[in-house]
Amino acid sequence: MFGRKQTFVSAPRRRGPRDGFSQTVVRVVDEIGPAVIGVRRTSRMRDLYDGAGSGVIISPDGYALTNNHVVRGAGRVEGVLHDGSVVAAEIVGTDPDTDLALLRLNGRGHHTAELGDSDALKVGELSIAIGNPLGLQATVTVGVISALRRTLRGESGRLIEDVIQTDAALNPGNSGGALVDAEGAVVGINTAIIGGAQGLCFAVPSNTAKSIIPDLMRDGRVARGWFGIAGQSQELSRALVRRLGLDVESGVLVVAVSSGGPADAAKLEVGDVVLKLDGAATPTVDAVHKLLTRERIGRKVALDVLRNGAVVKMNLVVTERPDELKSA
Repeated sequence: MFGRKQTFVSAPRRRGPRDGFSQTVVRVVDEIGPAVIGVRRTSRMRDLYDGAGSGVIISPDGYALTNNHVVRGAGRVEGVLHDGSVVAAEIVGTDPDTDLALLRLNGRGHHTAELGDSDALKVGELSIAIGNPLGLQATVTVGVISALRRTLRGESGRLIEDVIQTDAALNPGNSGGALVDAEGAVVGINTAIIGGAQGLCFAVPSNTAKSIIPDLMRDGRVARGWFGIAGQSQELSRALVRRLGLDVESGVLVVAVSSGGPADAAKLEVGDVVLKLDGAATPTVDAVHKLLTRERIGRKVALDVLRNGAVVKMNLVVTERPDELKSA
């Protein structure tokens, strides 16, 4: 009896129900994962793949959001669907100011994701990133909303407003992918990380995307207003503020005026300091950019300008910003 070899077989372990956190993540990934695609591009010079990122399908007929920097300068763009199939894509429109681009994939009946309300986000709530980092398709990372209303400098030089910060891990290739909340709504398009840091990742808010999609569909770009100046922020001396009774402490110093532009026509001069536009303070160049919306194109606006130690009232007709210009 004692010399006989005994064999013990453990009973199969019965798995209990998943915890609530896991159930939420699994549900969201099942719902949204099929709408997240890989985006790959070739160069214009040679028909060779030279870049890749991610995207999110937002309509059954194939409209998809991605980052502008993912498709910038592309000769040909393709979408890699959740099942691994590859479809051709066209670039419908791009907006370097928000680092967003709109694609149209071939085919119909695509899985889609819903764009949620990014303004309703709260710091600390669950965030789920889905994308294709380093070519690894359908990768999921989980974190929280770390901060809201950050700003990032876009490729055009303008600030991207209300950027979402998350610690859901992102890597090269996640750009253009989905940042999703616990309800399964896309609240951001993943766009940037801070190199050398951990857990500092950023997404363009879904409400920003929703605001520009109609323009991209209609015109292929987003029209914004233009002054025709180059400027820089300029603090005012306390003595000057007191003497003139100003309610602002800084403005935009005009350092160059574009010939033939709106500022030139309004006789704005180098050395002037723009203090207000239609009564709204303009303490920085970014503040001017924020006011130069599509709605102001073609309209006459009122400027408060500091010139030679006195405040001068001027009018200026805002025009549409020419392509490739970064001035105000």
